[in-house]
Amino acid sequence: MLLFAAIIWGFAFVAQRMGMDFVGPFTYTAVRFTLGSLVLLPFIYFKTFTGKSQSHKVTGSQSHRVTGSHGHKVNDFFVSLRLSGENDSQKRKLLLLQLLLGLLLFGGISFQQYGLIFTTAGNAGFITGFYVVLVPVAGWFLGQKNHFTIWIGVVLAIIGLYFLSVRSNFTINQGDYYVGVCALFWTFHVLLVGYIAPRTDPIRTAVVQFVICSILSWIVAIGFENILWESIVKAAWPILYGGVLSVGIGYTLQVVAQQKAHPAYASIILSLESVFAVLGGWLILDEHLSGRMITGCILMLFGMIIVQLKDLKLLQWKR
Repeated sequence: MLLFAAIIWGFAFVAQRMGMDFVGPFTYTAVRFTLGSLVLLPFIYFKTFTGKSQSHKVTGSQSHRVTGSHGHKVNDFFVSLRLSGENDSQKRKLLLLQLLLGLLLFGGISFQQYGLIFTTAGNAGFITGFYVVLVPVAGWFLGQKNHFTIWIGVVLAIIGLYFLSVRSNFTINQGDYYVGVCALFWTFHVLLVGYIAPRTDPIRTAVVQFVICSILSWIVAIGFENILWESIVKAAWPILYGGVLSVGIGYTLQVVAQQKAHPAYASIILSLESVFAVLGGWLILDEHLSGRMITGCILMLFGMIIVQLKDLKLLQWKR
């Protein structure tokens, strides 16, 4: 499941570039995340009516399991969308954090999508994946202790990023700049997900952040882009891929798989997303990498994997 998710997300960079042949970056994102939100809603509906999720009352600390009662189905569905928590104050805090999560998602995907106008799908895939290295670095600034292998991975990834993005005349592609900012947004997004995930339902959180991202994207698209239905129809296949497969199915596969997969293994498998981005750019968009850029990709991939070695060693020791 994780490998399939990585393949879907890698080739999504190709879809994102192809979609912008017909629509603007924010229009593409708006429609894409609207579709992604709609794809995930049936999962919440299913969990609600099969009694597989906990739903919490608005008042007091009492909670009840959602039943399949025909007379309360609509009410139960909307109650299931609410946040878990012991009191209203905690629910408000989680809601604010989920809104912030949606804002970070909007920032990350906007810089990525806009950057793809000026750079290749392969470059965007690897530079976006740089967040795998930045997350432990950000954790170090927050007081977490890092194993020495993490710093080896960081150095390799930075050198790889240099070979991938910095040209011989010491200039950087404009698109790579934007995607680099996107990686910063993903870093804080991952850290915030790590805090929110144990406190609320992950699919419910996904729907909230996807809706926020789509609303903000629609606002920017309406304000700055020329939205034409004919253009959206022409971009239908890239949009459907980005919305249904990348956002809806890809995320769901990750959530289901990580219920059993160890985080270290999951991180390494998902980091292959960048490899499939390069492969997709080569096969579909006829993108080619120079020897210098290929060296950068290899170094970045090794850096992403080495960052996870400490967790892998601990896992083997526990076994």
